[in-house]
Amino acid sequence: MIADDARVEPHAVVGDGTFVWHLAHVRDGAVIGANCVIGGGVFVDTGVTIGDGCKIQNAAQIFTPATLGDGVFIGPGAILTNDKTPRAVTPEMDPKSAFDWTADGITVGDGASIGAGAIIIAGVTVGAWAMVAAGAVVTRDVLSHELVTGVPARNLGWVDRDGARLESHYDEWVSSDGIRYTMGSDGLVEMSQ
Repeated sequence: MIADDARVEPHAVVGDGTFVWHLAHVRDGAVIGANCVIGGGVFVDTGVTIGDGCKIQNAAQIFTPATLGDGVFIGPGAILTNDKTPRAVTPEMDPKSAFDWTADGITVGDGASIGAGAIIIAGVTVGAWAMVAAGAVVTRDVLSHELVTGVPARNLGWVDRDGARLESHYDEWVSSDGIRYTMGSDGLVEMSQ
């Protein structure tokens, strides 16, 4: 369902069962998967790819060429940027055009959550099932299952797929329901039972 006052440009792709709410703007070339919720006032730039089952809350802004995996949560007012050195003009004071810079995308892994008002700086990867706290400014990659907070964002611990904090036990982390994790090359990984 697309709200009457939402703007979905003709060459955008919106998957089956996805809701695009009031005043959202989805640009040409954006691809949104199935069964997503795109909240009111959300901006999805051209070239953005959003996986299945994602929830993008009101007034979030996702700039090209961001890629979101399946089941990603983006909180209200969160911003995924694309320019590490923004300027309005060239050194000669001419207005910059789209050809005067290269967009640097953000990748968000499956199941990750970005809290309300968080800002993710261009070029960052947020790992699967990671959690970025509300208001954080993320300037470096976030590992899978990592919990980060602050300005700039720093490690506050580790979380399971439900977002609950994991307890450290030597070189393992354990969830409240007994699932064990170990450190892999990209963050925590579940150990086989």
